[in-house]
Amino acid sequence: MAELQHECGVAALYHLGGEVSPLIPDRNPRNVSRLMPRMLIDLQNRGQLAAGMSTFDPTRRQILETYKEIGTVMEAFRLSREDKAKKIMEEHRGIAAIGHVRYATCGDNTRSYAQPFEREHGCRWKWFAFAFNGQLANFPELRRDLLKLSDYHLTRDNDTEVLMHYLAHEHRGEEQPNLVDLFSSASQKFDGSYNIVYLNALGDLVVLRDPLGLRPLCWATDGKLFGAASENVPLANLGFTEIHNVEPGEMIIVRQGKIQRHRYAPIRKPAHCFFEWIYFANVASNLDDRSVYVARSNLGRELAWQEMRAGRVKLDGDTIVVPVPDTAKAAADAMAHELRVPCVEGLMRNRAVGRTFIEGANRMDRVKLKYTPLREVLQGKRVLLVEDSIVRSTTLQALLSHLRERGGAKEVHVRVACPPIIAPCFYGIDMSTVRELFAPRFMPRIQKGWKPTVADQDRMAKELGADTLMYLPVEAIARSLNLDEDRLCRACITGDYPTPTGEQLYELSLKQIENGNNNGSCRTYESGDSSGIFPAVGTVDAVARTTG
Repeated sequence: MAELQHECGVAALYHLGGEVSPLIPDRNPRNVSRLMPRMLIDLQNRGQLAAGMSTFDPTRRQILETYKEIGTVMEAFRLSREDKAKKIMEEHRGIAAIGHVRYATCGDNTRSYAQPFEREHGCRWKWFAFAFNGQLANFPELRRDLLKLSDYHLTRDNDTEVLMHYLAHEHRGEEQPNLVDLFSSASQKFDGSYNIVYLNALGDLVVLRDPLGLRPLCWATDGKLFGAASENVPLANLGFTEIHNVEPGEMIIVRQGKIQRHRYAPIRKPAHCFFEWIYFANVASNLDDRSVYVARSNLGRELAWQEMRAGRVKLDGDTIVVPVPDTAKAAADAMAHELRVPCVEGLMRNRAVGRTFIEGANRMDRVKLKYTPLREVLQGKRVLLVEDSIVRSTTLQALLSHLRERGGAKEVHVRVACPPIIAPCFYGIDMSTVRELFAPRFMPRIQKGWKPTVADQDRMAKELGADTLMYLPVEAIARSLNLDEDRLCRACITGDYPTPTGEQLYELSLKQIENGNNNGSCRTYESGDSSGIFPAVGTVDAVARTTG
């Protein structure tokens, strides 16, 4: 959905010493950092708000150097201006680099919130930079605990700064901490999703995946070059061939030319976010040994079988399947193949329209700027419009009107390759209140596990301006991904959360609806009501005393 925002993406690179990998430009170890913008471009699907990197070079005065700017990777690194891009790369050369692309689920859309974050210090092992993909669901409590300490001041209202200060506390003292113990100690207080890439001024690199594996993360080597990224595509496109998953609760440390894998958190049943396959990830990616393309095709076949069972739409020469570009295309192709009707691109997406220009327009104008209906394809047709999901519905309403008025479609039947979104996400997707969601408006009462009837979906269709609407059932997700249900986070379609804070925030979101004191303008965890819902997480001093 155009109205559902992407998450963030992280990446890391390290030359291990010795023979230089042919993947590194000019076979110069200090040029490892030049590969980072290429990796971040392949992660651009995960965030378009800001991009940045931190690099390590022990031969320069500024051992760690961080560069970050607002905009896409092309904009941030000035890649359309060869002279400016070359200058940035020269100033930030290094044998190791960590990188980040950002979409804000938390905090302002300014450069100060862009990542990586760097904490400078005169002691090299206390000087570090890090970037993070995910969201700490309990960050308001973590933040309050920090502010209880004397002389503490936070300059930003986001979980990244809170995470930085917790890591900084684990670095205090006169002895260099064990990195496994450091992250193990911090993880005991974190609730949510957090994939981290960390680089200090000693040249130690950490790549870490949260204990539930909510977000994907993978790594690879090519000779003496180590790489890691949120998805496998950036690594594959650089030339890495053997790509592995970072396991949930696992961290990889690269130090002095050696790669070490450690478990920093106990083994738990994973809770992979199913939305990664449906929407967020690059369609060419393979997440936790499951192809994104195959998963989306399977969802399309599920839609087709459901369509044939329902038999509500006439399938003849006037019927076509049209995907909403781009994430619904694989599902639409598979659905059309099963139904034996044409799948055509009746909607063309304008990729040249800038983000700022779109944001300055009203809803209908944004749709008109972003999508062009092809009247030659749609005129007089019965359209099965395939969408990957419906979150808030406002963009889809405008799009359906656009299809009829400008495209000339005689019927539009919406088919959603996802069950109804009935609950918020507190793990990194920008939908964190019940009230902002479309489907709960049609529930007799807000409840877990709701399954819409045909009558419910007809009322939804009328609200959207569609002739009919049909969702996939919840059980179709696990079938399509070929993963057991209990290995997936499906909180947004079931109301069952994999962490305690998620459950508590959901209850708070329901309470806000009952009390009528939440209009959807602020996130649940930003509400003043959230101050008493979390279990005590202890002070930062207590965190540091455990194992760090």
